[in-house]
Amino acid sequence: MNDFSAAQRSRVTMLDVAEHAGVSKASVSRFIGDDRALLSDATALRIEQAIAELGYRPNQMARGLKRGRTRLIGMLVADIRNPYSIAVMHGVETACRQHGYSLVVCNTDRDDEQERQHLALLRSYNIEGLIVNTLGHHRDELCELHREMPLVLVDRKVEQLESDLVGLDNPAAVEMALTHLQERGYRDVLLVTEPFDGTSSRIERVSSFKAQIEQRPTLRGTLLETGSELTVKLKTFLETPGPGPKALFCANGIAALASTHSLRELKCNLFEDVGLIALDDLDWYPLVGSGITALAQPTAEIGASAFECLLKRLRGDDGPVRTLDFSAKLIVRGSTLGDCR
Repeated sequence: MNDFSAAQRSRVTMLDVAEHAGVSKASVSRFIGDDRALLSDATALRIEQAIAELGYRPNQMARGLKRGRTRLIGMLVADIRNPYSIAVMHGVETACRQHGYSLVVCNTDRDDEQERQHLALLRSYNIEGLIVNTLGHHRDELCELHREMPLVLVDRKVEQLESDLVGLDNPAAVEMALTHLQERGYRDVLLVTEPFDGTSSRIERVSSFKAQIEQRPTLRGTLLETGSELTVKLKTFLETPGPGPKALFCANGIAALASTHSLRELKCNLFEDVGLIALDDLDWYPLVGSGITALAQPTAEIGASAFECLLKRLRGDDGPVRTLDFSAKLIVRGSTLGDCR
């Protein structure tokens, strides 16, 4: 065992190892590279002992660049605080690790200039592929990157970017939610969503909601975006006479959190005055009242599948672009008891 500090180890070079072992620098390069079999057992043993005694750590980035391979995958996310993004990112990172890749994550904070800077930064890291979960406002830069490397989109489409897309089957999820609410006796449904902001998945959920409401004459559907007036508008919804029992359908976890805060502020009896169903299934859902009914997204599977799509492209698959739509899972809790009470 050696007593070298991290700083001392970082200063040890391949030449130092070669001199310590009494071999050529080329032999050390072969030992730490892919040609170790070309060395005699005695030479390999001397190099191994020298590396241990000096505390040498090869520069993996430099080695990757020399071979034209860094085994780095980039991931661009719009908001790293979003529970959905965190869960998908974990799925991507786990899959990367299983295949010997490392993940470099850049958070844009929903800022276009930050997104542009991160795209340039990721390119400078010589990433081998890119997974994108942002607004994609820098379409030209993304298209240029896509010409250089495989690129996979998660949850959000980017117009005129021909790339694999992995996400949720939003129309089916909306249909599942409304069918459940209707079966539980709710007749007046308010869809609460974050502002569209060009996010294709939000737009798709709203359009699916409107289409489903048109097909269900016993339901009345209303749309509300989160924001500073959410509590006031929720109060109006609750006080306005409707065709029957009322329920909120929150389009994601952030909308669910905002709605729950507002309902508490309005001193509603959760979930007697109003039912609630929400997309995503966050850790706190079971802790609110008798629990929030959820449409769980298979986030780990979505993340892993995004990497698998990327890996196939890295291995030479040049087939047509694919869209992988995963199904939501209905988890019924006390927030949608309705007629079952």
